[in-house]
Amino acid sequence: MIKIKNAAALLLFSLSVSLLSPVSAQVRLPRLIGNGMVMQRDAEVKIWGWASPGEAISIQFRDAVYRTTTDNEGAWKVMLPALKAGGPHDMVIRASNEIRISDVLIGDVWICSGQSNMELPMRRVSPLYADEMTHSNPFIRQFTVPQRYDFNNPQQDLTAGEWKSANPENIPAFSAVAYFFAKELYDANKVPIGLINASLGGSPAEAWLCEDKLKDFPAYHQELQRFKDSALIRQIESGDNARIGEWYRTLRQKDEGYKNTGQTWLDPALSSDGWGLMSVPGYWANTGLGPVNGVVWFRKNIQIPASMAGQAALLNLGRIVDADSVFLNGVFVGTTSYQYPPRRYNVPAGLLREGDNTLVVRVINSAGKGGFVPDKPYELVAAGQTIDLKGDWQCRLGAVMEPLASQTFVRWKPAGLFNAMIHPLLDYRIKGAIWYQGESNTRNPVEYRSLFPAMINDWREHWKQGDFPFLFVQLANFMEARDQPSESAWAMLREAQQRALSLPETGMAVTIDIGEWNDIHPLNKKDVGKRLAWAAQKIAYENKKIAHSGPVFQSMEIGGANAVLTFANAGKKLRTKDGGPLKGFAIAGPDQRFVWAEARIKKNKVIVHSPDIPNPAAVRYAWADNPADANLYNKAGLPAAPFRTDAWMPATLVQAGKGLKDYYKNYFPIGVAVNPRMLEPGANADFITAQFNSLTAENAMKMGPIHPEENRYNWEPADKIVDFAVKNGLRMRGHTLCWHSQTPGWFFIDSIGERCRKRGAAGPTQTAYLRCSRTLQRKSICLGRCERSCTRRRE
Repeated sequence: MIKIKNAAALLLFSLSVSLLSPVSAQVRLPRLIGNGMVMQRDAEVKIWGWASPGEAISIQFRDAVYRTTTDNEGAWKVMLPALKAGGPHDMVIRASNEIRISDVLIGDVWICSGQSNMELPMRRVSPLYADEMTHSNPFIRQFTVPQRYDFNNPQQDLTAGEWKSANPENIPAFSAVAYFFAKELYDANKVPIGLINASLGGSPAEAWLCEDKLKDFPAYHQELQRFKDSALIRQIESGDNARIGEWYRTLRQKDEGYKNTGQTWLDPALSSDGWGLMSVPGYWANTGLGPVNGVVWFRKNIQIPASMAGQAALLNLGRIVDADSVFLNGVFVGTTSYQYPPRRYNVPAGLLREGDNTLVVRVINSAGKGGFVPDKPYELVAAGQTIDLKGDWQCRLGAVMEPLASQTFVRWKPAGLFNAMIHPLLDYRIKGAIWYQGESNTRNPVEYRSLFPAMINDWREHWKQGDFPFLFVQLANFMEARDQPSESAWAMLREAQQRALSLPETGMAVTIDIGEWNDIHPLNKKDVGKRLAWAAQKIAYENKKIAHSGPVFQSMEIGGANAVLTFANAGKKLRTKDGGPLKGFAIAGPDQRFVWAEARIKKNKVIVHSPDIPNPAAVRYAWADNPADANLYNKAGLPAAPFRTDAWMPATLVQAGKGLKDYYKNYFPIGVAVNPRMLEPGANADFITAQFNSLTAENAMKMGPIHPEENRYNWEPADKIVDFAVKNGLRMRGHTLCWHSQTPGWFFIDSIGERCRKRGAAGPTQTAYLRCSRTLQRKSICLGRCERSCTRRRE
């Protein structure tokens, strides 16, 4: 029997009458509602669309009929009651036309968003998971959101997209992280999983915020206003295309490898007399060629045994910076236009011959160091045999070019992705979200402490589902490990991510042990997905028995020369991954200079000390771009999250040649400068003479409470500080600090404090300062108003 239900609480017409109603436009559905869709279980689900104003709509689903009428704008919606997991089912939507939707599942729907490590598809990691590529699971499905932006208007629908089931045909296009996340959840709960993949490589967090939230980040809000001008975008893109196109045209014209059209350098018969040698993998900047940009040709003769001759083969060329074209025995076998994808080229049967074979690789490098990335596979595989291609290759410079400036990535600008890729999803009921992003915000990790939580709250407000589970991946280990403790923008960003756990219903997957030092896109996405799923089991599915997290720093006590650390999520026993001594700990005294520490586990606590630090003040663990040696785990085999016990503001976040005033221009409303001795060797210290902008009371209020103990605002305008410094010939190198609660930490504002005290000179009549607070080092500090002299006051 079919039950009749009215979505507007009144049954206006029978089904037969509704079908006879006059219409002028057919009913239309959003892209998300279609064949193979997964609808959220155990919650009201909205089905919506568009038709003519006043048109009667009916939905038949699981032996029930739901009715409504379009509004004056032609929009309509029906709320389906909470349904149990299952399916497949069919749905029929009738108005002037009839739409049949088949193969509908009811389960759990997850938004999967972020940048390239979420976007990265299964095909990219297929060598690690060849068996997975052959599997089918009709209860795991993905909808891929088109990668578009819009700076002017939040979009109501997507331009394309359809639900795809996990099978050998579709799995290669699935997000690898999302696929393994879904597989782990399905295996545990046997509930259908729908994945809505809304991700874009390189995208920063501000691109995923709505315009209104960006008002809390004035620089981004201002940038958004600029890019609402479509003429500006056309001008930028046209200029970029012309400039980049001309660079490549000139490169081709200058390339000596193509100038002799009778015998180009890809010809196997070419004499290579006069060619140099370079060890592959490696970068030609480290050879006699030097740090040039342009094109370099590489050649290698390979001896092929009879057993491999004529066979189809796989050519692995690791990763190449930046672009490459590959020729085997004069035949083109593949090309890649940018540095990140693994180079895997299929060699057709019949091309390999017994004896001598010539492999030629033409490499274009537009900026930085060009060459072959170390610690990657360089090999030829055929007939079950492998030929190692590492070692000496012949090389020759084809053309030298000036470095090519990057294009302007308009699609990454603020709010654009929210409007085009998130807003159209907001009416679709979800279970929660998984997020893998942060690499593009490491340029300003302090800002991420407020930017990331703002984005989470923004999504929750727009979805109107309360605090739905939001699970994210902490940045993996990346770049070369350092011999000594050092500051790290990546470590600061990880810390910012971890701070977001203060929001309700959030979870974090620590991945500092499954990255790759030489690849920002590590291939091990299975463990990432599984760790996200374990967090989901704990937070979204309330599985109290699941081990979802490794040890998390909780507290520190100082006892003599020892720092005693306590951890949450330690389980019954802390341990090291390899059974050896603890590694990855650094310790510092009040001077803030860190050294490697000795650490040991005692009664499920960690005791840290160093003979070089008799009075410890702070401990750090895994505080590095790539904390390669960090090995603290719990019994469940999950790594401890990186941490620091201090809140010292590192000057070494500044990249070489950039100033703090530029680095924090989107975060800190006044300029910041530091003592040059705090900079890393080679850093450009020109910014020490910082430019201070006007600090208004309004901006100060946005920054949060200044005084940590009294939770009050003590900012005063700083309009005249530059004029004063210039007039008196002062370089801003004192010791005045200001507290920022969102960091939290002390920022060196490098005012004239020390200089003015020594000279007995008048201080600036208006400046920004704290009254009578304490520094983290518990030293006396000049905090009073500079009038005729600057005085020091004890705590």
